[in-house]
Amino acid sequence: MYIGRRLPRVEDARLLTGRGRYADDETCDGEAWCAFVRSPHARARIVSIDAAATQKLPGVLAVLTGADYAADGLQPIDHVPNPLDMHDITRRAFDNPRQAPHWPLARNEARHVGEPVAAVIAETAAQAWDAAERVQVEYDPLPVEETVCFDYAFGEAEAVKRAMDSAAHVVRQRFVHQRVANCQMEPRAAIGLFEAGEYTLICGSQGAVLHKHMLSKVLATDKVRVIVRDVGGGFGPRNYLQPEAVVVVWAAKRVGRPVRWTSTRSEAFLADFQGRDATIDAALGVDGEGRIVGYDVQVRGNVGAHTVSFVPLSNFRNILTTVYRVPAISLRVQAVTTNTVPSVPYRGAGRPEAHHAIERLLDMAARRMRIDRAEIRRRNLVQKTDIPYRTPTRFVIESGNFPAYMDRALAMADYALFDARRQAARRPRGIGIANYVESPVGAPRERVELHVRRDGIEVIAGTQSSGQGHETSFAQVVADQLEVPMEAVRLLTGDTDFVKSGGGSHSDRSLRFASTLIHAAGKRLIETGRQAAAERLEAAVEDVEYRDGAFRVLGTDRSIALFDLAPLAAEEHINARIPASPGGCAVCELEVDPDTGAIRILRYVSVDDVGQAVNPLIVDGQTHGGIAQGIGQALMEGVAFDAGAQVLSGSFMDYGFARAENVPFFETALIEEPTQGNPLRIKGGGEGGVVPATAAVINALCDALGADDVPMPATPERVWRLLKGSQ
Repeated sequence: MYIGRRLPRVEDARLLTGRGRYADDETCDGEAWCAFVRSPHARARIVSIDAAATQKLPGVLAVLTGADYAADGLQPIDHVPNPLDMHDITRRAFDNPRQAPHWPLARNEARHVGEPVAAVIAETAAQAWDAAERVQVEYDPLPVEETVCFDYAFGEAEAVKRAMDSAAHVVRQRFVHQRVANCQMEPRAAIGLFEAGEYTLICGSQGAVLHKHMLSKVLATDKVRVIVRDVGGGFGPRNYLQPEAVVVVWAAKRVGRPVRWTSTRSEAFLADFQGRDATIDAALGVDGEGRIVGYDVQVRGNVGAHTVSFVPLSNFRNILTTVYRVPAISLRVQAVTTNTVPSVPYRGAGRPEAHHAIERLLDMAARRMRIDRAEIRRRNLVQKTDIPYRTPTRFVIESGNFPAYMDRALAMADYALFDARRQAARRPRGIGIANYVESPVGAPRERVELHVRRDGIEVIAGTQSSGQGHETSFAQVVADQLEVPMEAVRLLTGDTDFVKSGGGSHSDRSLRFASTLIHAAGKRLIETGRQAAAERLEAAVEDVEYRDGAFRVLGTDRSIALFDLAPLAAEEHINARIPASPGGCAVCELEVDPDTGAIRILRYVSVDDVGQAVNPLIVDGQTHGGIAQGIGQALMEGVAFDAGAQVLSGSFMDYGFARAENVPFFETALIEEPTQGNPLRIKGGGEGGVVPATAAVINALCDALGADDVPMPATPERVWRLLKGSQ
């Protein structure tokens, strides 16, 4: 059996020895380079673009503008931002005349710093960059603006008002989830080709099929191929088609040569889609026993200059009450466009924001009522006997045991002995708890093909890895299903020439969908093999059994190996949701240096129910990464703008994120409350680490400081000022 084993990732030998194939590793004969002219203004009318002198520079092949793009009859990028489960939001976010289409090269008006205005194609990268600096663009700067693009209300406002009026205690707080940069290991890169009437895009993406679909609409043709090989981190933003990828394939047709572009880190801070950026005003009412009676929430999300996605706000709504029983809710959701780079789903996508609000308010209520923070949670948790539990937002928790998750985490963290540790400590010390549940959805379409060859089994999957270890975990599932050595399984993904359908990698969906389809396709393959084996072995089909990678005739010594029947094939596809409710609990313990405000995380415990863990070692890695991202947001990350929307954090010199020295050795444990949603009981483990992390860290910090709240990022300076202000 391979499922459940902590096996090292098979792809690591290749990736750690420099044999990975990322987009920037690809080369094409005769390729040219692209460099972009980017707007220095957050908002400005483009008066003119003068490239006459630039065109004459050595090596320059073309200077392209938005007018050239439109003249070729191509379309703006249609991101279709509306979530499927908020039907009463109309397409006005895209159709509103104040919301301009998202052209790959800005036309008439630039709407954020770093937006591409022109593209220079040249023989070398250096020539392209030098020439881009010579393009003369006349701008007419305009005031930055903010526009509400949807305003959505849900719940029972009157019932919540009555509950608040009668509540023993009401706690209120504003929580700002600052914008964060997508600091993936691999910078974005794209290569465009146009040959024999077909466009080809080579890029780093979380879903080749998704990119093909979006690019086909932009180019108004289905003759599009997308190739994605190794990807060094996705986290959400790489699900979306960005302007540079469109420009290189269009430019390849214009100049008759392959065209490539690789982002610098400085470009990335200006142009990569970003995450988070929401302001939450929340009030929680509790009775005299600390039980929740009402919850009133307003959230305002900044989607940036173009409405790429409303998914974080949709997820926020769905998961609003998280793991707690809340009898009455009132919710208002607003999305606003601003003159900043678009924000999109980023690891957790709205779920960390929802959990942060309710977990922080529970701590505030417990402090006011002098109730232990674990106890106030116990009194409000959805119980195992409540499952399946339908929340006021209509989200159904289909499996889970939240009291058990929390009890396990508290025991691992030695919560009962914390007061003794606090008294013995020389510095302010605090501990924080955060429970969580997820609502993983993601694209419903997925497809898996199994092909038996003489030398092994090829698996073609529509989802693909951006660092999650699919080559290992998918092979474990196939090997168990077909009872063959794991080494005989090869995974093929990321090329729309042979990947016909698939939703990509996001929302904890990859293994949940793929394993369900592998299970079904494996059964189909074995049945096809039994038919073929019966003919070869001259036996009745009902007398043939499959065991240990071979077909055997019952009661005889006649058999034939699966691979000797090659070729055999089976396929399965799905266009539906596969419900799952991953959940768990995190506990963080930290101390604060009172002289500097520096925070040291001493301990971090994470108990997670990911369903059946195909490879617990990979799950641990996913959990560790998510925790690190959550710690980063809680304590140091944040994209900074001035009042005119100029970017102030334009490099890693200005932007902090968690490094090894900022995190402790994580203590993790897996616990399973089985789901009935899929045959292998898989829920998902890619986002659990990040969902409760900011709440656990800030709860611990507030406990250490004796403060109601500390805004994020809780930098040493911010903490130091709080300490000095309290003295």
